[in-house]
Amino acid sequence: MSIWRVLLSILFPPLAVLDKGCGSVIIVFILTCLGWVPGVIAALIIINNPNK
Repeated sequence: MSIWRVLLSILFPPLAVLDKGCGSVIIVFILTCLGWVPGVIAALIIINNPNK
């Protein structure tokens, strides 16, 4: 996980998970629309996932 990706996930979470697939982007976008903090948390979890 690079520092740039972490900063991008804090500033605009859906953009940080673009390479993780369409489903991840949609989930993070919906959570960001519901509230900024849930979107950031979801983006950081998805970025930090070692399986993908």
